Amino acid sequence: MRKDRGFTLIEVMVVVVILGILAAIIVPNVIGKDEKARVEATKDSLHSITSALEMFKLDNHRYPTTQEGLQALVTKPATATNWTSGGYLKAMPKDSWGNDFQYVSPGPDGKAYDVYSLGADGQEGGDGDNADIHAE
Repeated sequence: MRKDRGFTLIEVMVVVVILGILAAIIVPNVIGKDEKARVEATKDSLHSITSALEMFKLDNHRYPTTQEGLQALVTKPATATNWTSGGYLKAMPKDSWGNDFQYVSPGPDGKAYDVYSLGADGQEGGDGDNADIHAE
C-alpha cells in the first residue's frame, strides 16, 4: 500500500489563517511609513541647508539674497567676499519628491530667511502630505 504524502486541507487552512493574522498585524504598521520617511529626509536636508546658510553668513556677514538663492551655497556669487573653497554644499539637494527647495531672504515675520519644501504636491500650502515643510 502506497502512502501519499502531502498536506491536508486543515493544515493548509491553518497556514492561511496564520498568514492572515500576521498580515493584519504587520500591514497597518508599514503602510504610511513611506511618506513619513520622506518628510523626515526632507527635514534632514533642510537642516543641512540651514547649516550651510549659517556658515555662509559667518564668512560673508550676510545671508544670500533671494536673487542669489540657495545656489550661492554651491557656486560663488559675485558679491561674496569670503567664499569657502569648494562651496558650502557639494550640490544642491532636492526634497524627497524631487523638487527644488524654496528660499526667500528676508523671510516672513522678521526672520533673516525662509527655506522650505513645497511638500508632496509641489505647490504652495496644502494639508497632510502636501503641506509645506519649513526649516526650523
